[in-house]
Order: sequence, then structure tokens, then C-alpha cells
Amino acid sequence: MVHQKSFTVTTRGRGSYSIDAEVADCLGKTDIQTGLCQVFVHHTSASLMLCENADPEVRRDLERFMGRLVPDGDPLFRHVDEGPDDMPAHIRSILTSSSVNLPVSGGHCDLGTWQGIYLWEHRDSSHQRRITVTVYGE
Repeated sequence: MVHQKSFTVTTRGRGSYSIDAEVADCLGKTDIQTGLCQVFVHHTSASLMLCENADPEVRRDLERFMGRLVPDGDPLFRHVDEGPDDMPAHIRSILTSSSVNLPVSGGHCDLGTWQGIYLWEHRDSSHQRRITVTVYGE
């Protein structure tokens, strides 16, 4: 059996946004008990990550690290059509991931104790980000 649903996340700019509830809601609308849940973001300047959910400082540290690795306004970048964060956002999304695959067990995503699913916005301004959840299983 396959089930697919999309939802939109409104970001307030750069940072990470928990999407655990939305993914659980999509999975909850199926009868699938065992299988795989794929989560995909339809954008080139945002990504997804499976990350610690207990201490938000972990995600802030990741943001600081990425800022050091791929700084806004670097004169190396020529693609600046939408501002100094344009090309860095694309690079950040390529270095991270546009999808995550999660095991489904007992009708729920079988995450570790401290794991959460996050949309990682790489642009400074707010955006509407479309995410599709596809669940395969029985």
C-alpha cells in the first residue's frame, strides 16, 4: 500500500522548524503499520534533517557551523539574483538533504529517543515550503 500527502510550512527565515507533528498526521491518515516513510522538500534553498530534539542549542550550533562553512555574501559567488544569501542557501541544501527515509513500526515513525524531523530553512527571509510525505508498507 502507498499513501502520499503534501503540506506547507511557513518559515520565519533561516533556522530549523520541527515537522514531527505534520509527518505523524500524514502517517496517521493511513492504515500502514510497517514500512517506510519518505519525507521530501520541494525547494533548492531549504533541506530536511533528522536531528536531536532535546536541546535546541544543537540546531543553533549547526546553523553557526553552516554560516562559517558557507558564509553569505562571499565574493566567490556570482549567483546573487535574490541577495547575498541566495547561492549560500543553494550550497547548504546540496550539502544537507532534500529527503529523509524513516522506518514505520506500529503505525508510527520509529525514531530514536532524541530524534526529530526538521525543515532547515537556508534563506534569511520567510518562505512557504512544500513537503511531501510518501508512506509505503502494509
